[in-house]
Amino acid sequence: MKRRELIGYAGAGLATGLIATLANSTKSLAQAGGLSVQWLGHTCFLFTGGGLRILVNPFRTLGCTAGYRAPKVAADLVMISSQLFDEGAVEGLPGNPKLIYEPGVYDFKGIKFQGVGIDHDRKGGKQFGINAAWSWSQAGIKITHLGAPAAPLSFEQKVLFGRPDILFVPVGGGPKAYNATEAQQAIQALNPKLVVPTHFRTQAADPKLCDISPLDEFLTVMQGTPVRRSNSDTISIGARSLPEATTIQLMSYRF
Repeated sequence: MKRRELIGYAGAGLATGLIATLANSTKSLAQAGGLSVQWLGHTCFLFTGGGLRILVNPFRTLGCTAGYRAPKVAADLVMISSQLFDEGAVEGLPGNPKLIYEPGVYDFKGIKFQGVGIDHDRKGGKQFGINAAWSWSQAGIKITHLGAPAAPLSFEQKVLFGRPDILFVPVGGGPKAYNATEAQQAIQALNPKLVVPTHFRTQAADPKLCDISPLDEFLTVMQGTPVRRSNSDTISIGARSLPEATTIQLMSYRF
């Protein structure tokens, strides 16, 4: 694994400072145009907007991700939530992107990025360690990508995240991530405007090596919540197009 290349910030006033810096980032980028979000499979997304390309959670193609294309796309910054099995594959990425993979507060090109450590299992992190959930503002949109935690959000974590404009939350269960009911609890805690479900079983899965559930279980649990469906793997989001009440956003992967 490459060494961490960005400067971290710490201190007793972390929560207060983070809220202020995220608010300032949102204001400064509000006029920077819309945000493009491309789903590259599983929990991997490319965020383009405000002059930056940010890639979250590139993976290796095995197990639940066997049938996806390797997400080797150009980015300025790569953020990783975990380095287990198929997770956290940064080898072979084009260019020389900056990389962050540990919880902490980082600055990159004037944007503050918060990595929050959440247990990657239901055993206090003793089985799979810590998952880094990422929160930042880009092109006027406040984003929280939870990665794949399995532990419920603490009060302090809820304060750090605030209310996201768009929340990426795992829904497929298994030993390393939220199941549908746990995802619902995280959504209720954060009250995001848009919810993008991740980490669920698709036709990409190797049936012998994938232990997560399909998306239908989550949609059943969330019955009554409005659903937006896109026939594309890419959506564009602007501050004015965000719903006020929580809405599920589904995207399509082009196999």
